[in-house]
Amino acid sequence: MIKEWRHRRAVQRVKPGDGRALKRFRWWQMLTRALFYLRLRNDDGRQTVYAVDIKHQNTSDGYAKAHLYLDGRHHAESRVPAVFPVQGGTVEVRASGFGLKRCHYVSAEGAEFQLVPDPRSAEGRRARLDRSHPALSRFIGFLSVLVLVIGLVLLILQLAEQITRAPEGVAQYVGTFTSPIDLSAWGNTAVGLVTVAASTERALRLRYSRLLDGAAG
Repeated sequence: MIKEWRHRRAVQRVKPGDGRALKRFRWWQMLTRALFYLRLRNDDGRQTVYAVDIKHQNTSDGYAKAHLYLDGRHHAESRVPAVFPVQGGTVEVRASGFGLKRCHYVSAEGAEFQLVPDPRSAEGRRARLDRSHPALSRFIGFLSVLVLVIGLVLLILQLAEQITRAPEGVAQYVGTFTSPIDLSAWGNTAVGLVTVAASTERALRLRYSRLLDGAAG
């Protein structure tokens, strides 16, 4: 019920486009922009090309905004999370603190397909690595998950220690807890940086876990 309400609300946020042309992706935009494509074929055999252009940081509005282009022209726009009605279904866009966690075409029958990233974008380069070096890609993906798991465990240990040492805390019921791992300020900073890097790598593949990536944020 709540999911359907959020879906309808996202559709209502969509505003019509102004018809401007889609700008080419530039290499210096890899940290601030994502660009994905969806190619659909009409009943008459003609191909329609949708493009979803996402600005990760919009300083004027204070939130991420997604733009939908139809055959190279600005067709619609919406703040993220966005749901764009398109031919035969919708395009759903959701963002996390590290990039995107969803950019999928959902057909009227419920089938889901991830859109294809622009080859010049960070997501496109990561996808090319996956195609050309699948073993290395899987290792990097595994390493990202391992880093996030370690970061989550360290976070839980630190929180447990702080809670049991807090005045009027739970220590009177369960006793105090001392973390077996005591990181320095430099160590905590290093762990924070590598967990952010791991979640960013996962965002390039549109992977997201509320437990792992949410804790890293």
